[in-house]
Amino acid sequence: MRFDFSGERILAVVAHPDDAELLCVGTLARALDDQATVGICAMCRGDKGVAAEGSNTDLANIRQAELTAAAKLLGAELFFGGIDDGDLADTPAQRHTLLSIYRRFRPTLVITHNENDYHADHRATFALAEASSWFACSVGHSTSEPPLATPPALWLMDNIGMHDFTPGFYVDISDHLQLKLDMLACHNSQLHRSDEPGFDPLDQLMLRQATMRGAQAGVKAAEAYRP
Repeated sequence: MRFDFSGERILAVVAHPDDAELLCVGTLARALDDQATVGICAMCRGDKGVAAEGSNTDLANIRQAELTAAAKLLGAELFFGGIDDGDLADTPAQRHTLLSIYRRFRPTLVITHNENDYHADHRATFALAEASSWFACSVGHSTSEPPLATPPALWLMDNIGMHDFTPGFYVDISDHLQLKLDMLACHNSQLHRSDEPGFDPLDQLMLRQATMRGAQAGVKAAEAYRP
C-alpha cells in the first residue's frame, strides 16, 4: 500500500520517551518526505525506567533530554504529558492535558498504542488518545485553545515484540531504518540496560521487528498498524 502523507499533520501519542523510536518514527519520517508536519507526544516522564543496579533521581530529565535530541534528528515538534510512569490513566485531568496538546498541534492523524498492548501505560495512552480524538472537537470540553473542526484519524501501533497484534496494514520504512537506529541511539539511559536479565537490547529488538514486519510486507523494513 502506498501512502501519500502530503498536507497531513501527524501526531504520535506514546507512553514513554523511546516508544516512538521503537514503533513509528519510520512512518513519521516517510510523512516528512511528503511534506507533512509531524509531532511526538510522550505522556509519561520515563522516571521509572531505572537500571537494575540502582536509581537515578534525575532520570525523568535525562529521558526528556534524550527524546529532545532524537526528535531534533527527525525534525518533529515535541510535547510532554508530564505524568509519572505507572500513574497514567484515562482521567478528566489527563484528558484535559492531551486535549490541549491536540488543539495546539491540530492533528489530522494520530498514531498511538493499541488497546491490548502488554504495558499498562501503553493501554492508558490508547484510552486517552482515543477519547481525546473525539472530545478535541467538542465545544463543551473547554481549553484555552479552540476545538478541532473534525476528529483526527486514528492508527494503532504494533506491540513491542509483535505479541498479540494482527496488522491491518504496513508502512514501508526501508529508507528510514537508519534514522530509527540513530534516534534510538539518543536514549542512552535505556540502551545501557542491555545486560539486564529479561531486558532485550532495544536496538536489536527494533531491528528484528522492523525486518520481520518488512518480510511480511515484502519490503526491507516496515512498521505495522491497525486503523
